[in-house]
Amino acid sequence: MTVRTVRGAAIVRYLPFWLSLAAGAALWEIAGRESSPAFLVPLSTTLVRLWQMLIGGTLIAQTLDSAGLFLTGLLLSVLVGVPAGLLLARTPTLRTALEPYIMILYATPMVALIPFILSLMGFGFVPKVLVVFLFGVFPILYNTIEGGRSVKPEMIEVARSFRSGEWALWRDVLLPHTLPFAMTGIRLAIGRCLVGMVAAEFLLSSNGLGQLIMSASQNFDTGGVFAAIFIICLIGLALMRLGLLLENRFAQWRI
Repeated sequence: MTVRTVRGAAIVRYLPFWLSLAAGAALWEIAGRESSPAFLVPLSTTLVRLWQMLIGGTLIAQTLDSAGLFLTGLLLSVLVGVPAGLLLARTPTLRTALEPYIMILYATPMVALIPFILSLMGFGFVPKVLVVFLFGVFPILYNTIEGGRSVKPEMIEVARSFRSGEWALWRDVLLPHTLPFAMTGIRLAIGRCLVGMVAAEFLLSSNGLGQLIMSASQNFDTGGVFAAIFIICLIGLALMRLGLLLENRFAQWRI
């Protein structure tokens, strides 16, 4: 296969993606110019406002605050969700006892719990992390449980026949088999943690991108609102893409 053929295949593959982005950007620009500035601003205005916030230092500071909150909550979700999911998958009695509560909490809109968390813990970094954690842990937990339950009994019997202990069983059978399911849960949790981050900053914080959106909205700075939302979307897309790359890298045996 020649270099020209490879380039042609890449262009054909990614052309719909770039055409879709261009069409979306054009539609945003046209709709913004035809709408009231209090409701929607053009993409060009949003990018100008984004640049102003960037060189002013406001956007960088608020993004760093939000990134610390988001990464802490997501990391705790992974550290709790994956081991707990494997444990519940290996312990049917415990899973049967706790599964109704897991499903109830998974289906519960976590935003409704923020006032309760506020009344218990007040303002600060810890209650905000708790909100992000609650948004993210249940997709990871649920998908990990399903991955652990899907391990074929024959695989466990073969491992037992080679005198594998419980730790070796987790390391060599359960964890590799469950990893693609856990990574799917993590990719879902990325989006949910971003929602939790913004919700927590709306109600429990005086900084971060969520509070930047609130402040810009109160000042009728529609460009600032869309600039902050634009940054959140870019962060979410980049992290979900990273999660997909990691899944493909560490779970190649499933392909």
